Amino acid sequence: MALSSAFPLASPAARQPIGVFDSGIGGLSILQALRAELPHEDFVYLADSGHAPYGERGDDFVIARSLAITDYLVRTHGIKALVVACNTATAAAIVALRERHPTLGFIGVEPALKPAALLSRTKRIGVVATRGTLASGKFLRLRDTLAAQADFVLQPCPGLALALEQSVTIAADDPPAQQQSQQHIAHLVAHNLAEMGSFGTADGQIDTLVLGCTHYPFARDAFLASAGPAVQLLETGEPVARQTRRLLEAAHLLRQPSPDLAGTLTLLTTGGPQALQQAAATWLRLPQAQATGLDIAA
Repeated sequence: MALSSAFPLASPAARQPIGVFDSGIGGLSILQALRAELPHEDFVYLADSGHAPYGERGDDFVIARSLAITDYLVRTHGIKALVVACNTATAAAIVALRERHPTLGFIGVEPALKPAALLSRTKRIGVVATRGTLASGKFLRLRDTLAAQADFVLQPCPGLALALEQSVTIAADDPPAQQQSQQHIAHLVAHNLAEMGSFGTADGQIDTLVLGCTHYPFARDAFLASAGPAVQLLETGEPVARQTRRLLEAAHLLRQPSPDLAGTLTLLTTGGPQALQQAAATWLRLPQAQATGLDIAA
């Protein structure tokens, strides 16, 4: 979508990249939607895989890591906006991030409870996320504002984000290990959904499932297999991408599209670069993507 002439010319800062960070590779689901919505923009994606997963950590740890990463992206890459592509980091740290960098535009992610409440017919909605997200005050306040509209069944999925992180490190020439990894992911999903009750479209059944962790869309097939094809799955990538566009437009920071301008992607990780490269190749269909490893002290 071209920028309307109603907007003033973008500032020189519009040429700066957009930062995106997650505790690991799960935020690639958000990056995928961002690149589809904003193909002319440059992105710097940072996976804090050396300190993942955040979902089983305390708030103090997540805040310290989020501040350190944001400071690095501002200082080293001059980002014009930051997408916190992690539900846990958004819930724990986005207030602190905005206080530290008051002139930087932040876009957080949160489980799609509001859209779910509108879509659900049975008004019984499942939410799967990390323990950190489900226990956060930010999430609980959001749930409470919608309590009169639907019944929310909350379920942490310990180990699932880590299993998805590990799945992309398995060599392509090791089919047995790949199959074992997928079976483990499917088992984790099935076990946790079984704890939530009955899924379906009848009264009293869960007919809508919110994937409240950015890793979980990469297990979409496993969730569908366990919940059943009649259940609606809701993710956050596209709404976050649209909100990012709106924020950039309002700040006159949207890069002007042109036929010969394609956005670039820089991949950074505090873990092993090979895992992020493989995830980008597998999930984003970017087989030539290269990642750089680095250390960011909190």
